[in-house]
Amino acid sequence: MKDYAFGVDIGGTTIKLGLFETKGNLLEKWEISTITTNNGKQIMPDIALAIENKLKERNIFASEIEGIGIGVPGPVLDDSIVNKCVNLGWGIVDVAEDLRRLTGIEKIKVGNDANVAALGEMWKGAGIGHKNVVMVTLGTGVGGGIVLNGQIVSGCHGAAGEIGHIKLNEHEEEKCGCGKKGHLEQYASATGIVRKSQELLRDTNRNSVLRDIHHLTAKEIFDSARKQDELALEVVEFACHQLGLAMAHIADVIDPEIFVIGGGVSKAGEILLEGVKKYYTEAVFHTCEHTEIALARCGNDAGMYGAVKMIL
Repeated sequence: MKDYAFGVDIGGTTIKLGLFETKGNLLEKWEISTITTNNGKQIMPDIALAIENKLKERNIFASEIEGIGIGVPGPVLDDSIVNKCVNLGWGIVDVAEDLRRLTGIEKIKVGNDANVAALGEMWKGAGIGHKNVVMVTLGTGVGGGIVLNGQIVSGCHGAAGEIGHIKLNEHEEEKCGCGKKGHLEQYASATGIVRKSQELLRDTNRNSVLRDIHHLTAKEIFDSARKQDELALEVVEFACHQLGLAMAHIADVIDPEIFVIGGGVSKAGEILLEGVKKYYTEAVFHTCEHTEIALARCGNDAGMYGAVKMIL
């Protein structure tokens, strides 16, 4: 195996890049802006240029690079082809072939960003020692990644791990971002948690410190719940219930060794973790009751680590 590899995590605002030794050490990480204008046509050339510049800076030859792993916010087929990615302006794009042509580096693998982050957590984070990992990412939306027997599960359409779109409520009237209704993302994402709080503040006269907050965020709701604000506690309990229930559904099908919860909302810590564990245990099939549930450890680096792990 060659000495070095690159891990790339493409987001809607920034692209995170990491130069790794192939024995697993992260040597350096940096970011560039994601330019999504003109249907994202500048993204791959920008990544190629960033890699070329880093090789020159480090006096490393392309022949010393084992490969480049890439995580993208969309479904991926055959470790190569992105099957539409709205956040980047892409339709169907053969990312691996494009970057191969631009860099001259032959070994390039592409995966969905949440799946890749799950692989990163399995390798270097909360999932160390496990080969069957489900990661749930709680941010603006709810994402997910599945690793079974040490391998990313992508599915035949590249959509495996779309945990946020598990339907939980037949009676929901508001639409999810995907256009359908009653999905986990509407209840356990940062957006969903704020929405639930706003509904209770609007529809009731209950006292709550949340009424005094001009720009409400999920963090403030969790902080208020820790201080025993009753309305905030109800919102947190509701979100934990929905997430625990969805995870129980997943466990009944996949039976992972561990669930890893990441994303911005996961920074709420123990109040989130304990709530989810309670409702998960109530709902899941008895043989899965003791599945480990942990908070992610790699933070924003999980995608880079997972991208490199695909190559290694």
